[in-house]
Amino acid sequence: MGAEATNHAAPGRRRGRPRIDLRRLGRAALSGPGSRDGLPDAIDHVAKAHRGHHPGADLDVLRQAYVLAESSHRGQTRKSGEPYITHPLAVTLILAELGAETTTLTASLLHDTVEDTEVTLDQVREQFGEEVRYLVDGVTKLEKVDYGAAAEPETFRKMLVATGNDVRVMSIKLADRLHNMRTLGVMRPEKQARIARVTRDVLIPLAERLGVQALKSELEDLVFAILHPEEYARTRDLVTAHAAREDPLEATAAGLRSVLREAGIAAEVHVRPRHFVSVHRVLLGRGQLTGADFGRVLVLVAEDADCYAVLGELHTCFTPVVSEFKDFIAVPKFNLYQSLHTAVAGPGGEVAEVLIRTHRMHRVAETGVIALGNPYAAAEGPARPAPDGEREDPTRPGWLSRLLDWQRATPDPDTFWTSLRADLAQDREVTVFRADGGTLGLPDGASCVDAAYAQHGEAAHACIGARVNGRLATLSTVLRDGDTLHLLMSRDASSGPSPDWLEHARTPAARIAIGRWLAAHPTPDPTAPRVPSVRPGGRPSKPGAEGEDRPADGERRPASCPAAVTARGDAAVRLAGCCTPVPPDEITGFAVRGGVVTVHRAHCPAVGRMSAAGRAPVGVRWDGARDEESHGYRVTLLAESFSRPHLLADLTEAIAAAGAAVVSAAVEAPREQRVRHTYTLQLPAAAQLPELMRAMRRVAGVYDVTRAVRQVAAAGS
Repeated sequence: MGAEATNHAAPGRRRGRPRIDLRRLGRAALSGPGSRDGLPDAIDHVAKAHRGHHPGADLDVLRQAYVLAESSHRGQTRKSGEPYITHPLAVTLILAELGAETTTLTASLLHDTVEDTEVTLDQVREQFGEEVRYLVDGVTKLEKVDYGAAAEPETFRKMLVATGNDVRVMSIKLADRLHNMRTLGVMRPEKQARIARVTRDVLIPLAERLGVQALKSELEDLVFAILHPEEYARTRDLVTAHAAREDPLEATAAGLRSVLREAGIAAEVHVRPRHFVSVHRVLLGRGQLTGADFGRVLVLVAEDADCYAVLGELHTCFTPVVSEFKDFIAVPKFNLYQSLHTAVAGPGGEVAEVLIRTHRMHRVAETGVIALGNPYAAAEGPARPAPDGEREDPTRPGWLSRLLDWQRATPDPDTFWTSLRADLAQDREVTVFRADGGTLGLPDGASCVDAAYAQHGEAAHACIGARVNGRLATLSTVLRDGDTLHLLMSRDASSGPSPDWLEHARTPAARIAIGRWLAAHPTPDPTAPRVPSVRPGGRPSKPGAEGEDRPADGERRPASCPAAVTARGDAAVRLAGCCTPVPPDEITGFAVRGGVVTVHRAHCPAVGRMSAAGRAPVGVRWDGARDEESHGYRVTLLAESFSRPHLLADLTEAIAAAGAAVVSAAVEAPREQRVRHTYTLQLPAAAQLPELMRAMRRVAGVYDVTRAVRQVAAAGS
């Protein structure tokens, strides 16, 4: 834009200068020769291209816009030495050839006037209306004198916000950058590289997301030539050599025309060459190129149903490559793109890629949002106000809404610039179905963490887990297209994210929200020594031998068992600490030192080990009468849950409310937002166990409670 302008008529623009007489400037511009339509000769080619798409367009407003632009830029030249007016004319011609409507072309002619001349936005509004003023303002750069190094990122922020309210802003910017890239050769190499990198990282992804493939493809090739000149030269040589040979795709296209003619399907069949970057990508992916890799066959039909009719004939008369079939008509891409993609073996055996679409789909595939024209023309009712008071573009895509949401939470220009590039690098999207019937559009590779923040915003801090397609999943789970997602939220308002979430968050919205919460809630040093689990009374617990609890002082305390008796009525009995059996568990016993019989649950792993070692089991049974006289039972339970604040306190409270006492507790370090709690509890009666386990499962975040088996060393004989 203005970076390439040199004004030989006046010094740089200063604030507070007197207002320009637009009528006088207009008369001066009109004094030259005009065409037969009353238009200045300079915009005759623009008018012809515009009338080709919009036969009834009013060209008078274009004449007025050109007059103002030419007179305002008079005396300015580009770095190449050409009159500066050639730049807005070229940008406008690019848009006219793509089918942009009159308002866009008017703003395009004026897009540098406010930035590089004395014309003001108020004057643009007075002569051309509010829509043109808004578009011109949207593409006007912020001045470095005010913003310094932040001028470029803040200009893009301003432009994206304006695009959210009217997507035509970005159409003008993309055409502007395309013409600047075409004429970049007069710049210093380091400046060429800097502009090319910004184009690669920001504008090409935006062109892709807005579906403007015609601009994206040429921008990619221009950037490729500047940033990778050697690879570009090799690719150009390959394409040139291929052009001198017979194209095998022509034989495939001829055969397809014949098949469709016999089937009575009216269609146009073309061989569509790939652009340089596309050829280079194929070469990188396959290692070598065949003659059919330099292009694709394009089939254009009138109706959607004809696309599938062509597909049927194609797969019937040629050998299809089934793995290459994709239906983007039934499921369009997030950038409006629709087509059927397939591949078939041609007459010579070479595999040819085929694209099948209607003429309307083709126009949208090439020009994307430009083909939509004025986004407000077809909207019913008044325009919706955006959060900042501006109107909101009814055609705004979901990815742009998400981008606008997270940028509001990123006041720092450097953070915004880095996040923007990272966001735009994710060029594919998946659709996830919410449990409440809605959908979420997320970048490919997004996790449940990203989905939580996309659905709930900062309320996602309280997310404790998820169910994906009906099954429990960690928050790190990567979502795939078509997944059904049910997010599990904590009722505790003070819940917050774990630092681990940053490892699984791909979207800037999630990363920014998590980072802000963590900055406001610093966590203790993870390298600090852990406090051991303690018994009531403050004594640390240690696992002992099978069938006993071993306190820290080493004293052996066998657990009494008045309710279980052995076949030998005089033998002492104790319950094994590894599996903590309680009535009515199926049990078995083994004699250990001193004639004591240790009672295990029948499926305890220790039973298998001792049986394999040749130890003879001792028959034991529960004695219901003595159970009533017992002093209770010890049981070890494993609670598996999603990590959240205050979980241990809530579980302990539930255990106490159920009438059980905590003998010892151990909590493992969280892994992937899951945590395991192991409790040894004293129950007054065995019958209380089922209700205790149900009470623990009702605690928010707990998804399973099971009987635990401790891994302890086998007792000696």
